[in-house]
Amino acid sequence: MAGVPSICPTLPYRDAKGAIKLLTEAFGFSQVAVYEGEDGSVMHAELAYGNGVVMLGSQGRGGTFDKLMEGAGPAGVYVVVDDVDAHHQRAVDHGVEIVAPPTDQDYGSRDYMARDAEGNIWSFGTYTPQL
Repeated sequence: MAGVPSICPTLPYRDAKGAIKLLTEAFGFSQVAVYEGEDGSVMHAELAYGNGVVMLGSQGRGGTFDKLMEGAGPAGVYVVVDDVDAHHQRAVDHGVEIVAPPTDQDYGSRDYMARDAEGNIWSFGTYTPQL
């Protein structure tokens, strides 16, 4: 299934529209799809970065996934980027909380970590897992 991600992190947000704004503006994700309910809540959204996709939606809509994720803690997501320092600067310019600055790792990666408004940790680095 070339061109189709096999794993897609799925995150519930109290403020899904705010999360979409942060992910697209500060982290450079592309909005693929956003489906809203009549009340303006985000029923389902897909945001792409490279060949990966993260899915998200508004908490409190009901449904099986929403009920199962109720009270779930923050998640961590790792994203491969080409230029860690430029990506980091973009996040800083958008006021994102940086929890670990760009750092060269012993295993050859350069990466940094940021926290979104709902506590999720987003790691961005040059390490590329291999299949």
